[in-house]
Amino acid sequence: MFSALEVANICGVVNQTAINWIKAGHLKAYTTPGGQFRVTPEDLAEFLKSRGSEIPEVLVEALNEVKSPKTKSMIIVDDDKGLNSVIKMYLEKNFEGVKIFQAYDGFEAGTLMAKEKPGLVILDLDLPGVDGFSLCKKLKSDSMFENPYIVVVTALKDSDISDRVTDLGCNYFLTKPLSMEKIGAIVNQWYTM
Repeated sequence: MFSALEVANICGVVNQTAINWIKAGHLKAYTTPGGQFRVTPEDLAEFLKSRGSEIPEVLVEALNEVKSPKTKSMIIVDDDKGLNSVIKMYLEKNFEGVKIFQAYDGFEAGTLMAKEKPGLVILDLDLPGVDGFSLCKKLKSDSMFENPYIVVVTALKDSDISDRVTDLGCNYFLTKPLSMEKIGAIVNQWYTM
């Protein structure tokens, strides 16, 4: 997944030219929850071919990475850095071979999710700078994210939260304080799918 600036560098143009291509609809792009453009290697290659341009080596390498089998990966999105790290350590200990990413705010989460496309997202609803419900909806409705398995965690106490996140397509809803064993059981269910 490339940013507009990376597209510009690959194509040998200035950043604004890449943004103009995207805004004009010439180059297909996705928008992260933070409002940044992201372009898949496939879409950039298609764009370059349609213009009769050669495919640069860096793009060929990115296309080859996309075609290779993917390691299972997940992301933990929680602004509580201590809890985020505890969850990561527990999961690393119990699920060898799974790549685990961490994000502490909505912007960082959106960037990582667009780039890495993790199969599982552990998501705190109450994040600075982003509405957790909107993020859930975007992750489930935007094909760019490849329909990840979502586990929502929150300390919020509203009685309708569980129904709201279920309606958005989330797979599990947990309230804090969290049980690592419960998270482990949920991750195991996803891992063995």
